[in-house]
Amino acid sequence: MLTFTRWKQIAILLICLVGFIVVLPNFFSKATLDRWPRWIPTKQLSLGLDLRGGAHLLLAMEVNDVRKDWLDTLRDDARRRLREAKIGVSGVGIAGNSVQVRLAKAEDGEAALKALKQMVQPLGNPVFGTSGADVDVQQSGAGSISITPTEAGLRQRTGNAISAAIETVRRRVDATGTSEPNIVREGSSRILVQVPGLSDTAQLKELIGKTARLSFHEVHPTLTAAEAKTTRVPAGFKIYPGADRTEGDQVLRETPVVRGDELTTANPSFDSRTNEPIIDFGFNNAGARKFGKFTQDNVGKPFAIVLDDKVISAPVIREPILGGRGQISGNFTTETATQLAIQLRSGALPAKLTIVEERNVGPSLGNDSVEAGKMAGIIGGIATIALTILAYGTFGIFAVVGLIVHGVLTVALMTLIGSALTLPGIAGLVLGIAMAVDANVLIYERIREEVRAGKSAIAAIDAGFTRAFVTIADSQLTTLACALVMFWLGAGPIRGFAVTLTVGILTSIFAAVTVVRLLIYYWLNSMKGTRGPLTLPV
Repeated sequence: MLTFTRWKQIAILLICLVGFIVVLPNFFSKATLDRWPRWIPTKQLSLGLDLRGGAHLLLAMEVNDVRKDWLDTLRDDARRRLREAKIGVSGVGIAGNSVQVRLAKAEDGEAALKALKQMVQPLGNPVFGTSGADVDVQQSGAGSISITPTEAGLRQRTGNAISAAIETVRRRVDATGTSEPNIVREGSSRILVQVPGLSDTAQLKELIGKTARLSFHEVHPTLTAAEAKTTRVPAGFKIYPGADRTEGDQVLRETPVVRGDELTTANPSFDSRTNEPIIDFGFNNAGARKFGKFTQDNVGKPFAIVLDDKVISAPVIREPILGGRGQISGNFTTETATQLAIQLRSGALPAKLTIVEERNVGPSLGNDSVEAGKMAGIIGGIATIALTILAYGTFGIFAVVGLIVHGVLTVALMTLIGSALTLPGIAGLVLGIAMAVDANVLIYERIREEVRAGKSAIAAIDAGFTRAFVTIADSQLTTLACALVMFWLGAGPIRGFAVTLTVGILTSIFAAVTVVRLLIYYWLNSMKGTRGPLTLPV
């Protein structure tokens, strides 16, 4: 029946009121909004790169770095497995694109091969079938075994590294307060970064480009870097350069005590004694246990803090650090400490990213697009309003009010969820308005059919809304499914279109069915005192 309880009326009107309040800040400047009371919403709809201008960076991942890191991991894993199997080795090192293991006793070859073959992992999904292995373990001679990554394994490793890099870059850019960056994969080893509203890319490049791979290493107890360069670096150790003149080269164990991925917090701070900028950090439970045990066993000895394969600090352990928290100092400025804290907090990049394309998109194109969009919107809006009112009279006015509510709620939801409006998004907004008009047309034409069938005015209105809703829901759900698929599989502008279209579908159903029906309900109540049969203005 065409009835609305009081609480339903209040809920509908309250939703419309909140929508208008949320949209209101978009009509005022930032300076005006700063003077508003804090309890009034001041968030504005953000514009995308094509409307607002901004920075455009194309980054390429160093695939050789991915391969090198994987070989380092395979080497450390091979050492650990052979040590656990109590098999002696005379050397484990990297030669070319493989890890070479030389056994102390040639007769241990079969046992060593069995232990090392456990490193092999199948590629693909076990449910749908595997597609080979990630590494190839073969006996390359008497007492020698080679561990070689396969091409398929390297492709999968690179793909995983790109996915991890995208998330790391996204966390770093979001930490700067930039809204709606567009960060997507391009090709097999490239990442496209678009940041609306950013004109100076220097800080962004420094923030994104740095790998920020942090690790804590044991320092060789007796051998200095100068001595190691003239003699020989012991097995398992490596010479790491100092980040600046205050920290010279150090001979460190290659396998770190704790890795940076075991950090949970990293925040800029100031040393209470020297007032110098530092970074406070905290480990997770596993990292805290390893770090606490190492510092407990090595009191009075130095340990090195390494960032991107450079020693930034090599302090002496004064006392055990058992709380899983510490601080990093190293001639930081306030800006560099803040930037490094963001990088450490967001996680290390799996490999170095190189900028292969950089450009700034000026806002002039965006302004032209906005102005053209405004003009097209005004012309289209006037034409839609005129045609709707001419076709359906008073009910056409109700449909126009519903369209206004639909547009307001669409922009309000996009503002609340922080979605940026792009040129494809404007297309989605216009399509949503067209679908809302189409819904009202379906309802009104159904009402006309019911009137021609001899039903009373109220019965015709009720039947028109009830029966047309099935058709509306079917068409809208089909479009919603397409929008969700575009958001799932698409990227960049396609996602912007999908988001706007999805929001528009939800608000069009509410506006075309609920709001317009409430307006007709109020109109019917106002017509109760009139004499004679009720004639529908539709």
